[in-house]
Amino acid sequence: MSPADDGARRHGGIMKAATSAGWLSRPGVVCALGESLADVARGLYAGDTSGMQASDAWIHGRTTVVGSCAGSLPAWPEGLAAHQRSRNNQLLLAAAQQIEPALRQAIARHGAHRVGVVLGTSTSSINDNAGAFIALRDTGRWPDSYDYRRQALSAPSVFLAQWLGSAGPAQTVSTACTSSARALMTAHAWLRMGICDAVVCGGADSLCRFTLQGFTSLGAISDTLCNPFSAARKGISIGEAAALFLMEREPADGGSVALLGSGASSDAWHMSSPEPSGRGARQAMQTALREAGMQAADIGWVNLHGTGTELNDAMESLAMQALFPDRGVPCASTKALTGHALGAAGALEAVLAWITLTPEYAARPLPAHVWDGQADPTLPALDFSGAGQRYAPGKRRVAMSNSFAFGGNNTSLILGAAS
Repeated sequence: MSPADDGARRHGGIMKAATSAGWLSRPGVVCALGESLADVARGLYAGDTSGMQASDAWIHGRTTVVGSCAGSLPAWPEGLAAHQRSRNNQLLLAAAQQIEPALRQAIARHGAHRVGVVLGTSTSSINDNAGAFIALRDTGRWPDSYDYRRQALSAPSVFLAQWLGSAGPAQTVSTACTSSARALMTAHAWLRMGICDAVVCGGADSLCRFTLQGFTSLGAISDTLCNPFSAARKGISIGEAAALFLMEREPADGGSVALLGSGASSDAWHMSSPEPSGRGARQAMQTALREAGMQAADIGWVNLHGTGTELNDAMESLAMQALFPDRGVPCASTKALTGHALGAAGALEAVLAWITLTPEYAARPLPAHVWDGQADPTLPALDFSGAGQRYAPGKRRVAMSNSFAFGGNNTSLILGAAS
């Protein structure tokens, strides 16, 4: 009997599993808002942009605002290969250590072969190898310290699986800014198909000169803090982050939030520009609603992709208007607080949605949309959250988190409180 067949047998069959939620543990997270879940939650509700700092270290001859993880990174574990040591993996380790007891307990409960790892990244650890490319240019040879495996897209999942001692499937997803949202979708699919009994899922991306220079060449970087959906928006602000969940079929250690449904589309409109009408984004959201068995009216808050670029914000406004007519749902972009964390953005923003849904923060108002308040008259008006708005009383708290990427790659996640 295959592992998938055995998992299906032990959990009531594939069809039964296909209708189940993916229960999400208390997450581990590091980003510009802080180095713990409590710090990130505090900054989220305060609208704290202090972690977004101007720097001239990333783009030659130019200052831009970036969101870096300012705290010290964890010591490198003994016994792991030197080529695995990178800032990207250390951010990942910082997030993993926050939830290490839950991860170790999952291994003990299910067995190493039944615990998988799926992560998203876009740059892996390219920046850590940048000096080697300079040496190659200047000397014609690679330095002895260069190891391609450090920047391979597989590096995060290989590292985390080895550190944890899991022996289930380990995979890295790289679909630009939807990478870690798709990692959560993949984790949910593995549970439904009986491939795994628990999956460590999320993503990590560290700041990278190559990436910032690339966005600069596209004219997409703002010199000041990003200003999503404003008439004065000038582009994105980049951040770094790592965010991790343990996802299981049943809630463990008092788990109270689940991934109820997800949707994806790929409209392949343009290499770097979104399909202007928002058709692909709308399709992803509609698919997520169908999978969750919900209607648009069931959504209480939307964490928008909201990058602050002219084309993304216009497209997303149209998609939101089509799905939620008459400004039908409170929503916000959180990228002025964290920066756009690229391959980690989907998981990071799922963490922010998780915070709003968990009982610990249920009494708090919805996070405010941080911008200059200058609405763009050419865009459909959205109901940006703020001024004490809350989830509707008497209804299950449900949030949608959207991520959209180059190549018309779109995702939408729906997370819900237990009741």
